[in-house]
Amino acid sequence: MNDHNTPLADIGLIGLAVMGENLALNMESRGFRVAVYNRTPEKTHAFMAGRAAGKRFVAADSLKTLVQNLQRPRRILLMVKAGAPVQETIETLVPLLETGDIIIDGGNSNYRDTERRVAEVERRGLLYVGTGVSGGEEGALKGPAIMPGGSAAAWDMLRPLFEAIAARAPDGSPCCRWMGPGGAGHFVKMVHNGIEYGDMQLIAEAYHIMRDVLKLPCDAMQAIFADWNRGDLQSYLIEITAAIMAFRESDGEPLLERILDAAGQKGTGRWTVGAALDLGVPLTLIGESVFARYLSALKDERITAAGILSPPSDPAPVTNHQSFITDMEQALLASKIISYAQGFALLQTASTTYGWALDYSDIALVWRNGCIIRSGFLDPIADAFRAAPDLSNLILAPFFKEKLHNAQAGWRRVTARAVQHGIPVPALAGALTYFDGLRCASLPANLLQAQRDYFGAHTYERVDHPRGTFFHTEWLGNRDD
Repeated sequence: MNDHNTPLADIGLIGLAVMGENLALNMESRGFRVAVYNRTPEKTHAFMAGRAAGKRFVAADSLKTLVQNLQRPRRILLMVKAGAPVQETIETLVPLLETGDIIIDGGNSNYRDTERRVAEVERRGLLYVGTGVSGGEEGALKGPAIMPGGSAAAWDMLRPLFEAIAARAPDGSPCCRWMGPGGAGHFVKMVHNGIEYGDMQLIAEAYHIMRDVLKLPCDAMQAIFADWNRGDLQSYLIEITAAIMAFRESDGEPLLERILDAAGQKGTGRWTVGAALDLGVPLTLIGESVFARYLSALKDERITAAGILSPPSDPAPVTNHQSFITDMEQALLASKIISYAQGFALLQTASTTYGWALDYSDIALVWRNGCIIRSGFLDPIADAFRAAPDLSNLILAPFFKEKLHNAQAGWRRVTARAVQHGIPVPALAGALTYFDGLRCASLPANLLQAQRDYFGAHTYERVDHPRGTFFHTEWLGNRDD
């Protein structure tokens, strides 16, 4: 029960893991009084006695107490594990709330779950928002990129709080915009994470080429990434890559070289690829990035195979390192553009399919700071969609078309050289193959359709008839026996 001498809190937060704690501290630092609850009371007590000591926090020992300590309409942010924990919390919380109260899921929930929960919670007279929060632990504390969606009526009540705690773009605007209804917010965050997978894999492939083709030491690679971060490739991920390569252990050796080459993942990349398959979007680069992590996890199998399968014999060495590094910069830039283009293509198809009316320019603006994929060309992406809201593919915009044109020769040289040296570059090569596939006016899919019609009578269209007219051939009837 609330002590009448204690002001009611502006917002409640459930879940005091690191992200929850940091968001709570962020909100309090912006002038909001925050009521906090964790299902393990010891966690709440430790937070109140430690990082929260002397600040505007109210500790709750139950969900009922949390609700009693909140101003109406109540705003409650869930920072609990996606899946069953979120659902269980909602089911316990809903009977304690009143018409117009707002439940906000700030975790990485699957957008399909969010779609369903919005409908379920609204039927109870409440409002539900699924919001993507990007930027990791530091972003949560200092200012993340925030991507809310769900019950539109909740936005006016959440906007002042979300904009106050969000990161600021270089022009001072908050990195937070309303995404749309249903699961739109969590879908946008999912695609953000898919692009993140693609970016990380591309950078890892560039590192692999530098290490195993050019035989560069960590210091030299660090200098290259630091230099790239001052140009077109400027981004958070390039910045931290340089920092990682500069890090030394107590004996002076690079820590990077002692980290096991087996990558983990939490599932959002896999969800992104699954959504692309469901919606029929060729998300090839991001798909390859997810599969590359699966392959990396097969460490013992790879060690065995390395002793059995032979590498290329005597590939030609790279003689002009500086020229090749310039080519690599262009290859990485071009592939990064493809990564964003595929992500936005998925957003476009989902928006049309689900009726979300996403604003792609707004999405790019939200990603300019606070999030993991913030980079120097998010402003040009926003400009491209502002100039042509119906742009069918980002790489057709004049800015990106020119970048790809200028990068194309180096992109091809780097990809070919990697293949000659036996270096796996699924993301770099996948990006180039997507580019070539999209610019190819005549693909060999006519043969695929002929094969499908031959064995399954699946029919085909003809180039000499209008689209939508289908034919079937009795292929065996034209055979000479």
